[in-house]
Amino acid sequence: MERIGLLAGAGKLPAMFANAAIELGYEVYAVALLDETDETLKDVATNYKKISIGQLDALIRHLKENDVVSVTMLGKVTKELLFNNKVQPDAAMTRLIMTLPNRNDDTVMLAFINELQNAGMKAMDQTELIKKLMPPKGSITKSEPTESEKADIEFGFKVAKELGRLDIGQTVVVKNLAVMALEAIEGTDECILRGGELAKGDAVVVKVAKPKQDNRFDVPTVGLKTIESMIKAKAKVLAIEAGETLLVEKEKVAHLAEANGITITAV
Repeated sequence: MERIGLLAGAGKLPAMFANAAIELGYEVYAVALLDETDETLKDVATNYKKISIGQLDALIRHLKENDVVSVTMLGKVTKELLFNNKVQPDAAMTRLIMTLPNRNDDTVMLAFINELQNAGMKAMDQTELIKKLMPPKGSITKSEPTESEKADIEFGFKVAKELGRLDIGQTVVVKNLAVMALEAIEGTDECILRGGELAKGDAVVVKVAKPKQDNRFDVPTVGLKTIESMIKAKAKVLAIEAGETLLVEKEKVAHLAEANGITITAV
């Protein structure tokens, strides 16, 4: 039976992936990278172990000892951890970080994937077993965007693609064809909250894939936490890129959005 190594950050997505993989006959060797990793993963995975994201040597050794050759990385892990001293890197991780030409998302992740490859492992397409979580074009909620909101979506989509091309982020918050906030190191939720504060209500949130998205990492993902952040920010519309964005717990997300007057659409 083929084994998959699952490097898990925060959120429900790692457990959902593990369920899907096991149903297809794989064994899932899960590694919780953060204290915030959802502990339901422990009940789903074939094997479960906590190893800090900063402990690169221990992580690779654990995967090799269990004959894992295919690895996927799912769940939220913000790059902020590189700067806030909450994670203590081992010698291998320190060496990796110090050799980077910059600390852009793609640069960091490609260097990490290279470490896996040097150890005889390959990084899988994150979406390979969970493509059903990527909605096609159309409304997710019963409501649809107004004409002015559609204009904001079109404007925000172009800005978000440019942001992704620069490898800075994937999310923008706009209102009346003006940018309220751009996602950077803080992540989607904080971007939404900052944009909502500046917009004073009725903002439009747009999240897209990068123009040259590498599906081995950082595939755009939204879920309940996204909607909860939008509620706090008094944002009114969430637009995601159709066929390119993972929507976690779709029914719950749609229900929470509709209950709070939020429209979700895939464009």
